[in-house]
Amino acid sequence: MARAAFEVADIFRRHGAAYRAQHRVPLEQHRLMRAIEICRTAALGGHIEFCGHCQHERNSYNSCRNRHCPKCLNRERNKWLARRKGELLPVEYFHAVFTIPEQLNRLALANKETVYKILFQTSAETLQTIARDPKHLGVEIGFFSILHTWGQNLLHHPHVHCVATGGGLSPDRKTWIGCRPGFFLSVRVLSRLFRRLFLSALREAFQQNRLKFPGQLQEQETLLPQLLSQLSKIEWVVYAKPPFGGANQVLEYLGRYTHRVALSNDRLLNVKEGEVTFQYKDYRSHHRHKSRSMTVTADEFIRRFLLHAIPPGFQRIRHYGLLASRNKKQTLALCRQLLGIECELLPTRAEMENYHQQALAVAPLCPQCGLGLMVRIGTIPACRWPNQPDSS
Repeated sequence: MARAAFEVADIFRRHGAAYRAQHRVPLEQHRLMRAIEICRTAALGGHIEFCGHCQHERNSYNSCRNRHCPKCLNRERNKWLARRKGELLPVEYFHAVFTIPEQLNRLALANKETVYKILFQTSAETLQTIARDPKHLGVEIGFFSILHTWGQNLLHHPHVHCVATGGGLSPDRKTWIGCRPGFFLSVRVLSRLFRRLFLSALREAFQQNRLKFPGQLQEQETLLPQLLSQLSKIEWVVYAKPPFGGANQVLEYLGRYTHRVALSNDRLLNVKEGEVTFQYKDYRSHHRHKSRSMTVTADEFIRRFLLHAIPPGFQRIRHYGLLASRNKKQTLALCRQLLGIECELLPTRAEMENYHQQALAVAPLCPQCGLGLMVRIGTIPACRWPNQPDSS
């Protein structure tokens, strides 16, 4: 794959040291920046590849594998999607998005782990509660939840995307009950239950002193109960998109939304004279699908990018209901049986590791002649902490 004209790594290399000198940067963000800076450079070592057809030789450097790095997503995405293929059912799938009000964004930024956890728990409980209600579906559904923390302009905008089965198992687990074609659950009902559950959980966290109010947020500490009361009286945004056409469309969607970072390299338009220009879409305008460009200082760009650093060890993708890990194999086998299709066994972890190793062993085609295979003929030792990483 050809190198993008501009990369986030270039911005970090040119302006990262100045940003760190001017701002107090947490250790995990230091590590994030450093990982992106040295990704696929001599700092991490690599190997030498040779084409036996045209004798083309090149250095191939190792990846940083940081989950915030724009260059390290494809391999992990493909591994994850390979596991998901065995879990899809021949039913409609629906997409719902749960968003917290922007008045809570600063609080969420200062309490990422606590607030993101509440966002996952309450959105999942909302879907499961309404789906189990006999007035709606009366079933146990299965779904993925994926945390995104950004908008197109890179500002902080926490929300979760949920991809759910259009139906599920009856309470006695003897029948598969599907939803009405093209309709999943009432958005208004979902929104109001989500609002109540989220505010209740946030109040509890506040009463148990699990929320921090650093810096300018200190003034919000005494006003938080009043703010939560105000937020209980407004409508919250829960958005339900049209159903997917089938399993292939679900996988295509998941491939775009799961292993994703705040901004990919292909959205960078220019980096010069201390400014960064990137592409975005304004979904609030009438021309929501039209791309626009935004120019900010390199310092502001780095600040916005680092807003979306996920706490170490925090899981951005979670599975619930029929897709919960504990009894997933048995549950999906039962669903397939009730739907009248052959039961496909899910791949084991060992099988997935073997698949991954086989994928790595496949030699890529030569970029020079397009005919020969690039075979590894040597290794390049890692060069620790260079001042100027070689990105050639």
